[in-house]
Amino acid sequence: MSVQVENLEKNMAKLTIEVSAEELDKAIQTVYMKEKNKISLPGFRKGKVPRHMIEKMYGAEIFFDDAANALISQEYPKAVEESAIDVVSRPEIAVTQIEQGKPFIFTAEVAVRPEVTLGEYKGVPVSAMDTSVTEEELNQEIDKERESNARMVTVEDRTIADGDFAVIDYEGFVDGVAFEGGKDENHSLQIGSHSFIDTFEEQLIGKSAGEEVMVNVTFPEEYHAKELAGKEAVFQVKINEIKTKELPELDDEFAQDVSEFDTLAEYKESVKKKLEERKKAESERAREDEAIQAVIEKAEMEIPDAMVDTQARSMVEDFANRIQQQGLSMEQYMQFTGSTVEQMIEQMKPEALKSIQSRLVLEAVGEKENLQASEEDVEAEITKMADMYGMEKEELKKLFGDGEMESLKKDIVVQKAVELIMENVTE
Repeated sequence: MSVQVENLEKNMAKLTIEVSAEELDKAIQTVYMKEKNKISLPGFRKGKVPRHMIEKMYGAEIFFDDAANALISQEYPKAVEESAIDVVSRPEIAVTQIEQGKPFIFTAEVAVRPEVTLGEYKGVPVSAMDTSVTEEELNQEIDKERESNARMVTVEDRTIADGDFAVIDYEGFVDGVAFEGGKDENHSLQIGSHSFIDTFEEQLIGKSAGEEVMVNVTFPEEYHAKELAGKEAVFQVKINEIKTKELPELDDEFAQDVSEFDTLAEYKESVKKKLEERKKAESERAREDEAIQAVIEKAEMEIPDAMVDTQARSMVEDFANRIQQQGLSMEQYMQFTGSTVEQMIEQMKPEALKSIQSRLVLEAVGEKENLQASEEDVEAEITKMADMYGMEKEELKKLFGDGEMESLKKDIVVQKAVELIMENVTE
């Protein structure tokens, strides 16, 4: 295998990789041995057809695609290592020559890690942030706890009002025909939540338990069920029950129920302290973001589009893994939102670009300041991770290969770079 590197514009490179004719023939033979049991020709038992007969009957290129894929998977990583370039994107592969008796040649266009020219990174200005907790913020936090401890009570002396929960049976019709997914019984619907389409909820206000109502709505033009998008519909609704939330009284008894404190005053003070800690942490993150953005703006770097695309795709894959852990497939999410994976990738690109820029400038600061991850730093980080995952530290260490350990050290250096920048900010 030989590789030639051509530097392109905007930190892109083109690798031309040549594999010998002998290696190509070996790859074709491997594919033939794997596939021959699936091929039959008149006069031959299945699995006993000679390779040259198959190629004569179906064309010499019958095994080319699989052989090419195998060689690309095998030789591309070697080519990257041999070329000693820092590839930061997925390769765009193109086969330029595949023919029996000749070398196999393919190209791979890749993004190369951009050079960063740092500007000022010490003394960058950041905003001062108020982390005090107002009485309104305190009351809102306590009200959330009251809401979570509220009990539902049946309303019998009035009609439905905004904020109530209507327990309903319903069935929807378009052009007089019931549609799939448009029927349910004893559904609890909060009026004003806008969880149902159009003016469905508003049309129940003023109605009584036991009453039957005809609700007229129009589905949105962008509705996820395309067959219903933009259509007018009628729902037959029966109101079974009206319920409302009854919040607990704000007193010492409430404090005892929801906390370890005996009095409301102690409970309020505890909530206030937690809010202050939360606001302080949020403030620190915001100040860090502001400082790093200032460093980015003062630095020079040319980010290749392929690098951004790769990062955005990785972010979408991470998102897909997270929702899968919650029992939702990416296909289902696409149906619910009416979007596509490619649209999500495009939406992620601004965030992907910012993530790349942040990482590059922080690594550049770490390099310029000769920041290092000491053994103590690594041990402390592994201890923290072990606690997070509920594992023994030594057990977690066994899962770290050379690549994972190197990545961990880089992350520590990046965090040290953040700390250095924040120690030198001005307000």
